[in-house]
Amino acid sequence: MMLNRRQFLSVAGLGGVGAVAATGLVAAQPAQVSTNARIVIIGAGAAGTALANVLLRRLDGAQITVIEPRRDHIYQPGLTLIAAGLRPPDYVMSRTTDWLPSGISLVEAAVAAVDPETKTVETTTNETIAYDFLVVAPGLVLDHDAIDGFSLDLVGREGIGALYAGPDAAAKTWQAASHFAETGGIGLFTRPATAMKCGGAPMKHAFLIDDIARRAGNATRTQIRYASHNDTLFGVPIIAERVRMLFEDRGIDALYSHVLKAVDAGRRMATFATPDGDREIRYDYLHVVPPQRAPDFVPQSGLSWTDRWVGQGWVEVDRETLRHRRYPAIFALGDVAGVPKGKTAASVKWQVPVVVDHLVSAIVGQEGSARYNGYTSCPLTTRIGRAMLIEFDYDNNLTPSFPGIIAPLEELWVSWLIKEVAVKATYQAMLRGRT
Repeated sequence: MMLNRRQFLSVAGLGGVGAVAATGLVAAQPAQVSTNARIVIIGAGAAGTALANVLLRRLDGAQITVIEPRRDHIYQPGLTLIAAGLRPPDYVMSRTTDWLPSGISLVEAAVAAVDPETKTVETTTNETIAYDFLVVAPGLVLDHDAIDGFSLDLVGREGIGALYAGPDAAAKTWQAASHFAETGGIGLFTRPATAMKCGGAPMKHAFLIDDIARRAGNATRTQIRYASHNDTLFGVPIIAERVRMLFEDRGIDALYSHVLKAVDAGRRMATFATPDGDREIRYDYLHVVPPQRAPDFVPQSGLSWTDRWVGQGWVEVDRETLRHRRYPAIFALGDVAGVPKGKTAASVKWQVPVVVDHLVSAIVGQEGSARYNGYTSCPLTTRIGRAMLIEFDYDNNLTPSFPGIIAPLEELWVSWLIKEVAVKATYQAMLRGRT
């Protein structure tokens, strides 16, 4: 598919900006609302930071407090690029304060508890912060300890990778993965049985390392095995079938209903729970994606679902409004929100306006009308220089942003460029509250 310059700029997320600059037109902004409401945002990741920036512009006089213990902000979509040797670790790094607006209060601490009855948040530094509205957006916990025999100090050694754990781990993952691509053997790629952030990331890593091994002339010396946690490769049927076809074409072996439970690094043996009992599989390279769950304070504060995602702790919110089903002064954003889909940065872009609409409406005594439809996007890299730009909603409908320009299930160079060039720029604009 050939794109002209105007089409490419539009696809890259830059065309609209250029058009505004050229014409001098600026989209109308909603009127500010005067209020002295106390708004507390737990988390300064993509969701919390974007929300803080938007709310500061929408509200005049609000007391906005962000609680975040981490001083570094990580651009998480870039971790798969680091783990494939395509970017250095500092590509994803910035400071948390680089993105937070002046006019908000930053509390550099972790949250110990939320009391939804008294509307207070307790921090690990023994500070009590009262709120009128609370937005829970702390991200999630990578539960590496749930895998017997595994620890992060193994990453980069004994043929083990774990790119989710951060830029340093992603770089060490590349050390192990590149050695495997150069020498060959069995590459074993996993994903957990829990809900997880960017469900396509483990698959991206498998595709990229397979491609790198082929480019090194080692296609016949490597065997790529992908362990899926259930009986399909992806939660959206049409995408699952397309991935199955790509796996078949490239000789990637799909292991269905295999959940990693233990690692014996000395023997290079992984143990999986399967419907037929535990199964040991030898590896030369093992990519570990751990179970994922909400931070402890969420279930301990009574904010979690009790009849869904049991043991994972996701916040009990209405899937369309992202408002807590029992505590109307509380919302959840991003990875921690207990909704069927939406644990990607692209989802945050669509979630933030929904929370803003309902929160601001509540301040003025009205009902919001915005709805989140489960939009999720995944530029699924399938080889260096090619990707599929797949977008879908709660009902597993494909929701392409560029119909007629980008075919969502085709491996295209322009989809790769979106991943390589446009996504980070769009992400940073989102952090500023500009998209």
